[in-house]
Amino acid sequence: MEKALRNRLTLGPLMLAFLFGVLWLDHAIESWTLHAGFNQGIRGAGVTVLLLLVLPLGTRELATLFAAERVRPFRLIAVLGTSLLMLHAFATQFLRFQDVSGSTFAAIVVGVMLLAALQRAFVKQTQDAIVHMAGTVLSVMYLGGLAWFLVALRVKHGTTLFGQPFIGSTAHIVMILLCVKSTDIGAFFTGRAIGKHKLIPWLSPGKTWEGLAGGLVLAGAVGAACAPYIFALAWWKGAIFGLLIGGVGQLGDLLESMMKRDAEVKDSSNLIPGFGGVLDVIDSPLLAAPFAYLLFSLF
Repeated sequence: MEKALRNRLTLGPLMLAFLFGVLWLDHAIESWTLHAGFNQGIRGAGVTVLLLLVLPLGTRELATLFAAERVRPFRLIAVLGTSLLMLHAFATQFLRFQDVSGSTFAAIVVGVMLLAALQRAFVKQTQDAIVHMAGTVLSVMYLGGLAWFLVALRVKHGTTLFGQPFIGSTAHIVMILLCVKSTDIGAFFTGRAIGKHKLIPWLSPGKTWEGLAGGLVLAGAVGAACAPYIFALAWWKGAIFGLLIGGVGQLGDLLESMMKRDAEVKDSSNLIPGFGGVLDVIDSPLLAAPFAYLLFSLF
């Protein structure tokens, strides 16, 4: 336990620093392209590339979890579909693509299902065709479909910084991550300090109601603190955002816990010491992304 905590305290800041570096580069690319003559600059290049690199690892881990119930997605097809959805979200910022964005999204999802069916036809086998197709589509929608909203947030929303115009919307991504991860941090330390009542002992015995409350309070405070960096977002809206997104993030963590319990594994992999696998790091932000997209649109 203590070793895992030390790994988290060491690698956590390093991963955050790397992420902020990617977001800075993302913003820099937007500024460069804006000065080069593009109307609004090209947004989301850094976020898109990062997800194109990370999600294939998540696909491999998800396929391992699915295999516990003999659901075996075709990994290459799933990676292809997920990557196409990332590129699709990136392309929605361009006017010429917006008219066909809806039909293109549907074509990608249907195309993934057809490719999975054709793969079984190619080897002249019908056995387990349904679970292969279902697993492949579910992998694409779970990873690519949810991550789509992160890229879409980056390319569509504008921000201000201390009341002044600020190019791009990296602040939206940062706010989601801070609210989700602050919930984890608040829940962990509050649970260790005063946690007595188990939240869902049969699924995640380490979580407590006291920890959840502490995590949500911290997420609300972080959301309120982030509000000045987001265009037209009052502090109390930021607090509500933090509470809701923090809660959804915890549900995302429980969702992966259910899959890991079914697969009878502790972590999705051992790729990241102290954290587990890629899925263990991105599960909460991914599930929170579509809800954050909706809240930012309403606010």
